[in-house]
Amino acid sequence: MLLRLAAKGLLAASLAASLACLGAAQAHPSSRGALSPTLAQANAALQAGEADKALALLQSVPQSNAAEAANLECRVRLTLEQWEAAINKCQQAVRLDNQNSTYHLWLGRAFGEKANQASFLTAYPLAKRTRAEFEEAVRLDPRNADALADLGEFYEQAPGVVGGGIDKAVAVAAQLDSVDPPRAHGLRAEIAEQQKDYGGAEREYKQAISASKHPASHWISLASFYRRRKRWTEMEAAVHSGQTAAERDKAESAHAGIALYDGASLLTETHRDPALAAKMFDDYLAGSAKTEEAPAFVAHLRLARLKDQLGDPAAATRERAAALAMANEYKPAAGAQ
Repeated sequence: MLLRLAAKGLLAASLAASLACLGAAQAHPSSRGALSPTLAQANAALQAGEADKALALLQSVPQSNAAEAANLECRVRLTLEQWEAAINKCQQAVRLDNQNSTYHLWLGRAFGEKANQASFLTAYPLAKRTRAEFEEAVRLDPRNADALADLGEFYEQAPGVVGGGIDKAVAVAAQLDSVDPPRAHGLRAEIAEQQKDYGGAEREYKQAISASKHPASHWISLASFYRRRKRWTEMEAAVHSGQTAAERDKAESAHAGIALYDGASLLTETHRDPALAAKMFDDYLAGSAKTEEAPAFVAHLRLARLKDQLGDPAAATRERAAALAMANEYKPAAGAQ
């Protein structure tokens, strides 16, 4: 694949940026009218993983908030892995307000996710459109940290034929230095890893941790690096550190929630410490740190598999039912019943 958006969390932006489109009506003159309370309720449902509720609420958003509603529906569709529907809605948001950096960012993500599932020939034009949308998002707002991070990852991952390049990624990391230093270190870590400078990559991942006030998710990035290097003991230690940092940052949903979800997923995928993985998913689902980056209905399904593995089929059945109740359109949830 040209991209690995899902694998390394290109959809993973901070919660504040995920909510940025809700401030678009005030930040962009082209938006019309005050934000609807229904729109805020739909966004809250999305963050909680209640995809069905969010979609239902979006049906009654006033026309004055059409751009924000379209962007929000795009993001709901992304959590449901409905790539074409997501693209259509994000394109609608951009048509209604083409000066909104956040809308272009999410459209780029939607194209990227579809490219990640496509054949090489189909992925080629999608990757080019992904790059174009990320570049436009950065052009419209050079301090949009999420757009910079996603653009930098694209440049680092993609071949030159679709506009990628390590030199371009290095330039974006320099831009990130003044906007979000921990993420600048994270991008430099990925660049170093791409160039097989594994010692340099490890140092940059650790510097991202040191530079962050809320390092939980950066610990999990380091753990993922250790996984790729098959350094299993260090991977598990980094997951534990991420869990500890998440416990300190319970109110910081963009950090604590993602760290718990990603750390639990990492343990599950590597078949290590299923009891800890289940606890981390349980803590994520029981807390207030849920976010669209880590859909709660997916967490319920992953927890169900762990409950089966741990010999608790009744709990597994409850988790599957909870996932389906939140996201009836999510095919894995329907198929798990």
